[in-house]
Amino acid sequence: MNRLWGGKDKTPKPTLEDAMSGLDTRMSSLDVKLSKLNSELSVYQQKLARMNDGPGKNALKQKALKILKQRKIIEAQKDSLQQQSWNMEQASMTTTNLRNVMTTVDAMKGANKELKKQYGKINIEKIESIQDEMEDLLDMSSELQDTMSRSYAVDDEISDTELDAELEALGDDMQFETGESEGMPSYLMEGGGGLPDFVDEPVKEDKEEIAA
Repeated sequence: MNRLWGGKDKTPKPTLEDAMSGLDTRMSSLDVKLSKLNSELSVYQQKLARMNDGPGKNALKQKALKILKQRKIIEAQKDSLQQQSWNMEQASMTTTNLRNVMTTVDAMKGANKELKKQYGKINIEKIESIQDEMEDLLDMSSELQDTMSRSYAVDDEISDTELDAELEALGDDMQFETGESEGMPSYLMEGGGGLPDFVDEPVKEDKEEIAA
């Protein structure tokens, strides 16, 4: 009916996997036939080994030769099927690899598109300007630190004359503070000169009587 009315055949087309499965089934069938033929040849071989030369042996040889020819034909068919199966396996591997490559390419396209979208929002000139400003600020900070840590110049060299003068002035100051030429405070001397200025009155000693 489809041919008469021009309808489309909705039967799904066979895939490589289907074809490879069919080849495996056919090769299995050929293996069964080869096993049967090898068994028959083995029987004929044993019979021929026990027979003497003559018409009977020649007839048995013709049967064995016929089976041998059949085996060679089947082996040739199996070899052809094996080659077809190998070619299909190669085609299947190539198809799988191509699918993987296409998947990788699609992923790379998506990633490339996303990268362009993200990098399109970045202004390189602004980043360079920020870097320049940061560098200027770091330079200013370094100059400020150098300024704040500046040491003022002090003359480290002191002459012997200045040293003698300073020591003499220190000695005069000490004598002036103690009021004595020997440099000892008056309140520490024997028969001292009374209490020091920071004591208002002498300490009174209280005597307590202890009852016996």
